[in-house]
Amino acid sequence: MDPQTLTELLDVSVLDRLDRIEDLPADELARSSALRKEGYSAEVTAGLLTQAQLRKDAVKKLGPFAEDMLFTRDGLAQATRLPVAAHHARRLLGEGKDTGGDEGADGSADAADSTPTIADLGCGIGADSFAFAGMGAQVTAVDADEVTAAIASFNLRHLANASVEHARAEDIDTSAFDALWFDPARRTVGKGSKSGSTARIFDPEDFSPSLSWVIDKALAAKAAGVKLGPALDHSLIPDEAEAQWVSHLGEVVEVCLYFGEARQRPGRSALVMGERTLLVHEDDLPADDEDGVGELGQYLLEPDGAIVRAGLVTALCGPLQARRVHPKIAYLTTDAEPSGPAAAGVTTYEVADVLPAKIPSLRKALISRGIGSVVIKKRGADIVPDQVRRQLKLPAGDKATLVFTRLGDRHVVLLTQPC
Repeated sequence: MDPQTLTELLDVSVLDRLDRIEDLPADELARSSALRKEGYSAEVTAGLLTQAQLRKDAVKKLGPFAEDMLFTRDGLAQATRLPVAAHHARRLLGEGKDTGGDEGADGSADAADSTPTIADLGCGIGADSFAFAGMGAQVTAVDADEVTAAIASFNLRHLANASVEHARAEDIDTSAFDALWFDPARRTVGKGSKSGSTARIFDPEDFSPSLSWVIDKALAAKAAGVKLGPALDHSLIPDEAEAQWVSHLGEVVEVCLYFGEARQRPGRSALVMGERTLLVHEDDLPADDEDGVGELGQYLLEPDGAIVRAGLVTALCGPLQARRVHPKIAYLTTDAEPSGPAAAGVTTYEVADVLPAKIPSLRKALISRGIGSVVIKKRGADIVPDQVRRQLKLPAGDKATLVFTRLGDRHVVLLTQPC
């Protein structure tokens, strides 16, 4: 989105039309035609249609707040889900810390003195700043992109303790804040694809700002957090940091590096957020390999992606009485159905049979069991699930989950059912 189109979208009458866009036909072509007949330019019409779709897409991350916000496609892609943003706020502000201000011993209010200040450097559309300010901090949100900064200002307009600056993070005096939050841009700047998205950046030194600059500032801060993509190379984690991979409702969403007072324990950890919460730390890793690696049990366990990314799969072996199917594959197996807190860290499948891996034999085995629809999972197997599904050409039948993996040195296909 260019600045001129955003300026037009921010017109009160245009925003009102966006809020009422569901009054128009659901078909995009008909909706576009109706907007043009109402006198909106092609650019504003396209902007209204895009914002309406992005608001729908944003509900998964931002819940009901999405219907009162504006977005860019890249900004929404990198935006933090609100439950995760609240976790960030608790880490920066201190778990359970009261930021509302109390009366002093002499009865005077010390709210101004007690309110922590946070700089959100690379604020994007403002999701983390929304959480920081909502939990009582005085927030300065900063973004280098003019349009993104303007959108963040719109999204934070109801929060008196949040302000937005259009500036580079490198130009901000970070020493003036109690805590720093960094979310460096990890996509290219410029024209996007037909969907509006730009390309991902994989070299951390090409992030904006660069990861080395961010870490230098985080190390010098009283408290700091750095949000990054979950594929972060473990070798890039500073010794002084806690690296926490986070999943929310089964999807790995980030890794965050915490420094100073925001750090709880150095090293790697994984936080599983969902119906139940589980925290696993590298201190939980066993000193020795578990017994029976490669011996299949009654159940196959698929560890949560955050635990896999953090390299903490074997930390689940003891609590779940489980073992790996292979030393280098992130599946566990056990004869006891998982229970207790650690069960929140796995998806459980009951193993019905071990089937041949060759497609003709596999197809015959599935048809003989009345299986006609399969979900295909793989680890340690060189297959393309969609291609295998087409090759199987199964007639209508029952549903099952096929897991292509290895048991010791054997390539196998496990016929399973979710528990």
